[in-house]
Amino acid sequence: MSGRGDGNDSAGDEVRRARRIPGPRSAPDDLALDAVPRPVLPSDLTDLTDLADVRDLPGAQASPDAPGAPEPAREPEPARRPRRKRPEHVPFVPPVVPPPAVPVPESSHSALRSLLGAWALAACPAEESAAVEEHLTVCPPCREEATRLRDAVGLLHTDRSLDLDPKLRSRVIEGCLERRPASVPLPEWAAPYDAETARLDALLRDFGDAEWHAPVRLRWFENEEPATRKTTVAGVIAHLLAVDGVVADALGTHPAPGGRQAPRTPAERTDSLWSRADRPMTRSIRTPWREQSHRLLRAVSFAEHGVADDSVPYGNFSLSVRDALLERAFECWVHGWDIARAVHYPYDPPAAVHLHRMVDLAARLLPGALAVRRRAGLAAPARQLVAAGEPGRSLHLEVEGRGGGDWYIPLDSPAAVGCADFAVARIALDGVEFCELVAGRVPPVEAAAGQVGDREAIRDVLFAAASLSRM
Repeated sequence: MSGRGDGNDSAGDEVRRARRIPGPRSAPDDLALDAVPRPVLPSDLTDLTDLADVRDLPGAQASPDAPGAPEPAREPEPARRPRRKRPEHVPFVPPVVPPPAVPVPESSHSALRSLLGAWALAACPAEESAAVEEHLTVCPPCREEATRLRDAVGLLHTDRSLDLDPKLRSRVIEGCLERRPASVPLPEWAAPYDAETARLDALLRDFGDAEWHAPVRLRWFENEEPATRKTTVAGVIAHLLAVDGVVADALGTHPAPGGRQAPRTPAERTDSLWSRADRPMTRSIRTPWREQSHRLLRAVSFAEHGVADDSVPYGNFSLSVRDALLERAFECWVHGWDIARAVHYPYDPPAAVHLHRMVDLAARLLPGALAVRRRAGLAAPARQLVAAGEPGRSLHLEVEGRGGGDWYIPLDSPAAVGCADFAVARIALDGVEFCELVAGRVPPVEAAAGQVGDREAIRDVLFAAASLSRM
């Protein structure tokens, strides 16, 4: 039993030690392909046929020439392309592919409308700005809102003047009158006085006590010499109030302080008001001056008959109501300029159309002023007397710039007619400079930039222009 059993045991050991048959291979999907090393190809090779030696690549099978490798069946070799030289250790650098552009989503109307404020301030990114601008081309409400916001942003610039445009008032009034004309319109010849009193009132509105007491020197031309008078800003407004009272008396409106018994000449009326006013004069003088200017404008507007040609006596001379209000507009501008200089504030000349009328008034007054000076022995005698209304010896007054034009001043008789054919001299001045000469701010000998012709006639006209000034 034991012998048979020993034999069986040895046979069983041999069976157990025999080689086992391998099991079935697993499917390729079950392999961890990421863990299998792959060959690294040079970056300039695009075909496996370009490989010089595949066995050098990691993970490649053994070459048939290697020892112990089975002899593969030989097949006829296909025609090969010429080999390229293998680059030496060129690292593979994968190409950089940019991320795809993300399209800007089409925003809703409400979302784009909420961006209008940032767009007006130029605070939107380029994509949002493009979307907003594209939306504005098809949406009228948003386009109007964007225009208003852009205009509001323009007011935020600090490098601009914070003062209102002097022409703003006239533009607003013109716009209102275009929509609804006034039932009682203001005469067109009273517009310069209305504009200049409003401009001066706008300058005075924000003055403090220091500005109202600022010293101002009134200047004019008298007895062939410059004359001055020292006062304050409040004193200048009192002077305007007193002289405007001359026109107020002629129109029958409520008279200025002093009533109809006040002195007739402008200088006497001013001295009378200065002597009776409280010292020092303050901002309280502004209210009666502005109220009187309003009464004058209402009087000429509501007059039942034409008052433009009524006479306004100034003592030693007279003007029509039309010319008197134009003269008051001229003096209001000149004294407003004096006040602005005293407080170091800019003050522009009048509108060109108003300045032209002021220059025309002075040119029309020159023949009479020249005759007065001739009677006083201050001008050369007449050389060629002509009948009234006939052309005579003349001077060509050429005014350039704002309110400019050409005027011909008769030299020998105020009743003569100036004519270009009889011109013996020519004077060229800027419009504002001519007004300064008439206001007594510039000496006559320094006024004209261009002088051609009869030197005596030029001198007489320049001094006559300066004599039109008064306090």
